[in-house]
Amino acid sequence: MSETPEYDGQAGEAVIAEATHHPEARGDALEDAVFAVERKPIVAMIHVAALPGTPGHFLSPAEIVEEARREAAIYAGAGVKCLMIENMHDVPYLRGGVGPEIVAVMSLVASAVKAETGLPVGIQILAGADCEALAVAHAAGLDFIRAECFAYAHVADEGLMQSNAAKLLRYRRQIGADEVQVWADIKKKHSSHAITSDISLAEMAETAQFMGADAVIVTGTSTGRAPLPEDVQLARRACKLPVFAGSGITLENVADFLPYCDGVIVGSSLKEDGNWRYSPDPERVRAFVARAGEVLGGESEEGDAADAEEKAAA
Repeated sequence: MSETPEYDGQAGEAVIAEATHHPEARGDALEDAVFAVERKPIVAMIHVAALPGTPGHFLSPAEIVEEARREAAIYAGAGVKCLMIENMHDVPYLRGGVGPEIVAVMSLVASAVKAETGLPVGIQILAGADCEALAVAHAAGLDFIRAECFAYAHVADEGLMQSNAAKLLRYRRQIGADEVQVWADIKKKHSSHAITSDISLAEMAETAQFMGADAVIVTGTSTGRAPLPEDVQLARRACKLPVFAGSGITLENVADFLPYCDGVIVGSSLKEDGNWRYSPDPERVRAFVARAGEVLGGESEEGDAADAEEKAAA
């Protein structure tokens, strides 16, 4: 039986002292397929064209797949080693589930992107369609899903989103998809967290681990807006899972985040004109990959000191 987490008394910050309910500590989790290709992955976003039945839909399934495959090739050619696909053009989003037409085309896209690159690939299906995302990932051989409402409720653009950890992990076991990781957002973007205002970000990171997540994602308030660097560091101290900075990471600020987290998820800043709606800009992608390499290559007396501090606190 796991020990009760100890608290350091500062702003409710939870620091896990010993073993946790989750079977893997950060060191073990970082040995998986995603981290095997890159020590601190740059996860580049493919925002899939609007899917059948959505207001913005205008391409055929074959054209949607080809566009995603083309973007995957741009990223891979520019040195990116991890990708994620997302149906962000499907606005406005359904809440908590999508139809078979979305699952079908996302499965085609996922398979094409994986086949094109051979890289680790993840998926998110908006909004909160995490079981559907898990099914696609399992069928297409993807490596992880991004779950936006894993632990605790929040009010999103689509309405009240309830925690789905119990349902999601039971479904993962039911379909035999244990190889697909669940990366959980905490205090996610585009949401109000007033109903959990008495729960700190550190406690949410700890709870995500307790509930069985495989990684934690910290974001800013909306797409293109970065989290506070100290929030990323706080989450990393509070749990033993890999922690990703999940929004607003740019060429200019990546050095503020990469030494202190386990990877970054990047979309807008890699696109033409820095706009998520457009295609990846090869020059922007190459520049970002190069800058991240510089940050990690010099990592870094500051980063080493941060890691040592976290180990001492653990």
